[in-house]
Amino acid sequence: MASVTFEKATRTYPGGTRPAVDQVELTVKDGEFLVLVGPSGCGKTTTLRMLAGLEEVNEGRILIGDRDVTQVPPKDRDIAMVFQNYALYPHMTVAENMGFALKIAGVKKDERAARVLEAAKLLDLEPYLDRKPKALSGGQRQRVAMGRAIVRKPEVFLMDEPLSNLDAKLRVATRTQIASLQRRLGVTTVYVTHDQVEAMTMGDRVAVLKDGVLQQVDTPRALYERPANVFVAGFIGSPAMNLMSLKIVAGGVKFGNATLKINSAVLSKTKEKSITVGLRPEDLVISKKDGIQVEIDVIEELGADAFLYGSAVIEGKKTDVIARIGSISSLRSGDKVYLKPQGGITHLFDVASGERLNNDAPAVAKKAVAAKPAAKKVAAKKPAAKPAAKKVAAKPTVKKAAAKKTK
Repeated sequence: MASVTFEKATRTYPGGTRPAVDQVELTVKDGEFLVLVGPSGCGKTTTLRMLAGLEEVNEGRILIGDRDVTQVPPKDRDIAMVFQNYALYPHMTVAENMGFALKIAGVKKDERAARVLEAAKLLDLEPYLDRKPKALSGGQRQRVAMGRAIVRKPEVFLMDEPLSNLDAKLRVATRTQIASLQRRLGVTTVYVTHDQVEAMTMGDRVAVLKDGVLQQVDTPRALYERPANVFVAGFIGSPAMNLMSLKIVAGGVKFGNATLKINSAVLSKTKEKSITVGLRPEDLVISKKDGIQVEIDVIEELGADAFLYGSAVIEGKKTDVIARIGSISSLRSGDKVYLKPQGGITHLFDVASGERLNNDAPAVAKKAVAAKPAAKKVAAKKPAAKPAAKKVAAKPTVKKAAAKKTK
């Protein structure tokens, strides 16, 4: 096991007008599960292939542990890669596929068999060791591909969209297995996906890329609550964040027929006449006549939750709006409702640069912090209540009084 470090790593393809990966600065800690996420063409797979040695590094360098591997051939980097299309040999059994890399490396037969069996137990593949890939399901084939990587006991695992070929239900089950397995093995893992839900549920940290440039690296929770710019805000979260360009007025910004209060110190950070406000679907609530008027296009029923998809005219432009509503609702397509934010605005961005302007904690976090002292005060009252309980009892006094009357 080892850490991985990218130091201004850059990859420019021949004939390209701009780098596919542009000066990436990134450190993956020893034993960490880091996910590279972004839209198609953002450079995430190229970054992974640079680490694997399959792509040339034009500028900068890459280290595995303390060793500079920038010019080291792939076979000498001590990494194992899991591909999107499994890449299993169809004429070999599961056991032979898993142990093939060890055979090429000259590992003795007994040790090969032991390591294959150990990996098969981890992946629940023992009953299938004698089968060939054609007799396996998609999920089982993916586990075989992972087993082939595990038996090598590498310093780093690299996974390039390994779940893309699976159906939705199997993908959810397999991603849980992969995350659990990585934590048991403790091997440094770099995982590439375009699915931000996968990234948020699997990674210890998530690195978001756009056009070859690293936008933000942080924990899933921090990315959701404190996106560094408009791109990260719109990309992370499902459904996506509502991003609205609102006009700055005295005391805040104009939000439909209301004014949303914003700290003047935040507004002073921009020279523009408007500001981009980000509101998560769960931060919007239906009001009587305050806020923006939204015409409903679709109500998406998800059982426990329901989402309202509609549009509103903001500053003369038609803007899509998404809000989470109760699962039991009489609203239908074509209805018009007013929406307003609850709990205050937590995401403010510069219209020109797209960078985040406010550094305040989310409203939910503030409430949670405020609730703690109240909980302590309640607890402090309990010791005072015990002496009072003893006085009320006063059982010996009652018995003596009853005895005197009898005599």
